[in-house]
Amino acid sequence: MKAKFLIPLILFLVLVVFLGVGLNRDPREVPSPLINKPAPAFELAQLSQPNKTFSPVSMKGRVWILNVWASWCVACREEHPVLVELAKSGQAPVIGLDYKDKREDALAMLQRLGDPYVLSAFDENGRVGIDYGVYGVPETYIIDQAGIIRFKHIGPITMQVLNEKMYPLIRELKKS
Repeated sequence: MKAKFLIPLILFLVLVVFLGVGLNRDPREVPSPLINKPAPAFELAQLSQPNKTFSPVSMKGRVWILNVWASWCVACREEHPVLVELAKSGQAPVIGLDYKDKREDALAMLQRLGDPYVLSAFDENGRVGIDYGVYGVPETYIIDQAGIIRFKHIGPITMQVLNEKMYPLIRELKKS
C-alpha cells in the first residue's frame, strides 16, 4: 500500500531534479561535435569583393575568429559593438561569414555600424553554415593555428564572454 504512493513520489522527485539541473544550464553552451575537430573547408566569394574568395586554409598558422552573422539578425546588431571592440583589441583576426543574406543589405549594415571584420565570406545559401552546425545567427568560433575549432559560442558575444572566455583562450592558443 505504501509502495503504491511511494513510487509516484520518487518519480516526481526525479523529474524535479532533472528539471532543476536543466534550468541551471546555459542554453548558449550547446556542446558542438566540431570542438577539437578540423574546421570544415570551404571557399566562398568575399562580401565586399565578390571577385575574391576566402578559404580557412589561408588562415593556417594563425589563431582566428569566425563570426556567423546576417543583416536581418537583430541579435547580430546587438553583438556588433562587442565585435568592433574585439577587432580593435587586435587579439585575433575576425572573419565574418554572412549567412543567408542579401549582399546589398549586409554591405549597408557594415557601412552603417562599422566593419569589425578583416573580411566577410558571403554564404548566400547557408551551405557553409550547415557544415559548421550553425543553429542560428550569431555564432562565433575560435580556430587555432592548425585549423582546429577550439570554441563555439551560440548567440551574441557579450563583453563578459569576451573577457572571461575568448581572450584567455586566444592567449593560451597563441602560446602553443
